[in-house]
Amino acid sequence: MLPRTLPGLLPRRLFSVSAKMASATPMEDLMRDKIVHAFTPSTLIIRNDSHKHAHHKAMEGVASKETHFHVSITSDAFESKMQPARHRMVYALLKEEMSQEGGIHALQLKTKTPAEETREKEREAQA
Repeated sequence: MLPRTLPGLLPRRLFSVSAKMASATPMEDLMRDKIVHAFTPSTLIIRNDSHKHAHHKAMEGVASKETHFHVSITSDAFESKMQPARHRMVYALLKEEMSQEGGIHALQLKTKTPAEETREKEREAQA
């Protein structure tokens, strides 16, 4: 028997799993899950820019509304790595999603360490 929080209602934990299965953004949800588990980011912003590219010839006949993303990740996992190596880490993580039909077509990345993010915020505050 399932535990219930109120008569006739599923517990929140089960509801959120069900809601996720019916998500309107399954690719974004999958990306978020993978990135969180792999990099434990202190900051993660995923922006779906697919609508800006829907008119491109390469997008003809593609039914997916999740093909172009801008992703900003701040993580200790990037410490002592140059930008190209950081980007390769993310590309390797999302390799399957980038290779499948109707998957990720373009991925713009911004990768930082927590120290870099702090310095960036300090510079912005001084400006």
